[in-house]
Amino acid sequence: MKQTALSRLPASVWVLGIVSLLMDTSSELIHSLLPLFLVTTLGVSTFAVGIIEGIAEATAMITKLFSGYLSDYVRRRKPLTVLGYGLAALTKPIFPLASSFGSVVFARFLDRVGKGIRGAPRDALIADITPPELRGASYGLRQALDTVGAVAGPLLAIGAMFWFADNFRLVFWVAVAPAFAAVAVLALGVREPERSVDEKAAKPPIRLADCKHLPARYWWVVALAAVMTLARFSEAFLVLRAQSVHMTTAWIPMVMVVMSAVYAIAAYPTGVLVDRGHQRALLSGGLLALAAADLILASAGSVTQVLAGTAVWGLHMGLTQGLLAALVAETAPTDLRGTAFGFFNLMSGVALLAASVLAGWLWDAYGPAITFLASAVFAVLAWAGLLVHSRG
Repeated sequence: MKQTALSRLPASVWVLGIVSLLMDTSSELIHSLLPLFLVTTLGVSTFAVGIIEGIAEATAMITKLFSGYLSDYVRRRKPLTVLGYGLAALTKPIFPLASSFGSVVFARFLDRVGKGIRGAPRDALIADITPPELRGASYGLRQALDTVGAVAGPLLAIGAMFWFADNFRLVFWVAVAPAFAAVAVLALGVREPERSVDEKAAKPPIRLADCKHLPARYWWVVALAAVMTLARFSEAFLVLRAQSVHMTTAWIPMVMVVMSAVYAIAAYPTGVLVDRGHQRALLSGGLLALAAADLILASAGSVTQVLAGTAVWGLHMGLTQGLLAALVAETAPTDLRGTAFGFFNLMSGVALLAASVLAGWLWDAYGPAITFLASAVFAVLAWAGLLVHSRG
């Protein structure tokens, strides 16, 4: 009987997916409530939330440049991946103990540094251990399991908010256990492939000039992802949008549950379609989904409409995120793969910082409708750029 792509994936890909599931359960439990904690408990403005989230996520992506380069230099991926997950786990107790705005910023920053350290080496490791014809499925599976965690985290947050009577600090403690479990599973369950003699003897890419070997197709992927990121600011604004239509505080994490559930459902089938050569159609569909989500959220006047918008937002994520990772792996030379993921995330990180700061300013100055309409304009511009490139 013919094996399915899912059954042919290496065991380490499954383990990395489970690790992502556990860590995202922990992180999203906190992140689904953190914007509310900042605004309602610490009295922080929406503009400040945008700056914090932009800097945090940009830090993660920028750090991936250096960790990706370093994993190419030392020819090892797993140690950096373990270090990144370990650092993120160590930050989790800081959130419930935080007594000031500065403490939250410090914890958020350090958590994202950990994400940055692990991201590019982990993505490069998946490419190293997976046959080329299964890479789309591998990235799709890891993304799907990661997003299952992004569903579980906010669901735990909802239950814990009811159990602990809306006590944010007690709820944040629930996030500690899955974070440390993720590190243990990674350390014990993932085996890095042995390098050949030729690979070990190869000179590592220690100069910036080596990046000239990255092909034009790779830089097109980087440019498209950066413009797309300008249209997709921090998901903290989805949480704040739910608050703006007076959703009950304990139920607000449901926004992230809906978004992540759709994301998880779409991620693996998208990966399979990537392996079958449908990249451009998927990218086009993903960008149109983002524009549609922005328009729904811009006009939303009820909880139902906000949930509908976040569901379409999740569809966009499922159609694009694993696909972009697969395209980076496909277009980058093997010896520069970690560096390629690093540069990819650097440009996306700069775009995310700009997008989140702009979103926060627009929200405070003009309200949520203008914020999401501006995002829709960037999504349409990215879609137009894709069409022009396709015809070129």
